[in-house]
Amino acid sequence: MTGGAHVLIIVQNLPVPLDRRVWLECLALRARGYDVSVICPKGPDDPARQVIEGVHVYKYAPTPEASGLAGYALEFIYSWLRTAWLSLRVWRRQRFDVLQACNPPDTYWLLARLWRRRGVRFLFDHHDLNPELFLSRFGQPSGLRERLELRALTWLERRTFRTADRVTSTNESYRQVAIHRGGLDPRHVTVVRSGPDTRQMRPVLATPTAPAERETFTLAYVGIMGPQDGVDTVLHVMDELVHRRGRTDVRAVLMGFGDCLAALRRECSELGLDDVVEFTGRVDKVAMAGHLSNADIGVCPDLKSPLNDVSTMNKTMEYMAYCLPSVSFDLVETRVSGADTVLYVDSGNLTAFCDAVERLLDDDDLRADMGLRARRRVAEQLDWKAQATSYVRVIDELSGLATVATAAPAEETSHDELGRAYVDLYDDVALASYVRNRSRVPSQDAG
Repeated sequence: MTGGAHVLIIVQNLPVPLDRRVWLECLALRARGYDVSVICPKGPDDPARQVIEGVHVYKYAPTPEASGLAGYALEFIYSWLRTAWLSLRVWRRQRFDVLQACNPPDTYWLLARLWRRRGVRFLFDHHDLNPELFLSRFGQPSGLRERLELRALTWLERRTFRTADRVTSTNESYRQVAIHRGGLDPRHVTVVRSGPDTRQMRPVLATPTAPAERETFTLAYVGIMGPQDGVDTVLHVMDELVHRRGRTDVRAVLMGFGDCLAALRRECSELGLDDVVEFTGRVDKVAMAGHLSNADIGVCPDLKSPLNDVSTMNKTMEYMAYCLPSVSFDLVETRVSGADTVLYVDSGNLTAFCDAVERLLDDDDLRADMGLRARRRVAEQLDWKAQATSYVRVIDELSGLATVATAAPAEETSHDELGRAYVDLYDDVALASYVRNRSRVPSQDAG
């Protein structure tokens, strides 16, 4: 223990450190001098207890994938009880001063109220809009049960807002929900965007993935594969490009996992795309860096919906960190993140999406220019460093306790954990050459 104030973070949606936003928050707090503990579900082969870079991580076995109202209710109750029990274990090891809960789900306000009796302050880290998620998946409720389910989600959200001493929102759209729907004082709601740490998230010199006799372009998707994420659109784009438009120079790599992964694999086979589409499953930061460094275009297939339109898509900024231009359906918050480094098309217009992808494939200058602008924008305007300052300031106000001096940032290294050389981001000529050619073997070097 460092002797500083202690923060306990609860996250149910993903394991840590796989949840990149939560892990960056942990590291920001550690750099500030806080003791940090996390309670989260286990990932495959994860131990029940870990100490990672000074962060104490407590993990519980997740429930099987839920289906139906009863399944989701069981998952929430089980996870809540396991989390409550582990919070007692954390407390016995070291009293915590701040409890931070990350949604979904909006169920940990009651645990916060219980711990408030011991003087613990509550921070709600607002990751998702659960009522909008319901509407995006199921549409406007038509029956009594659906109306009750939506009303229950709204009630849980309201309880969470009203229990919180402070709220951190991932963007201004979410902040407005907290203020207007949650009835919160604007002074108590702070935007902390999920920006990437561009000192760590940067391209590595790629390993050629194309046969030497021809050039191949790679489309990349990274993220969750749920019903609202539209990943099947990527398969339809590939089907159009390969089978309708006759392109033999394009492949796709789809990184991530979720409820729809098995169905997506089956659809890929049915469309005859197994030789040009790769599913990686769950990837760590090292594997993701390799794939995105090798790729040429990022794809954002999220359809316009009540949730997607106002949600910040982490994948957009991750593509930008690796100098990737991208194609996206036109969403409000994606425009805030991507600005002019993304080509936008009307939601659901597959033909326009394919046209935008082909425009980038066939225009080396446009692809390179957008990739360079993407990296510059994410490093200068969206980087996690500024967000970390806002986040830690909120924790400082809640804890009210002195912490040790802020640690100096780690120096940039020239190679990653696998010994791969990072692209020199400060050599304009070398960077431009990398962005233009990436993993392909230029035709003049073939043979």
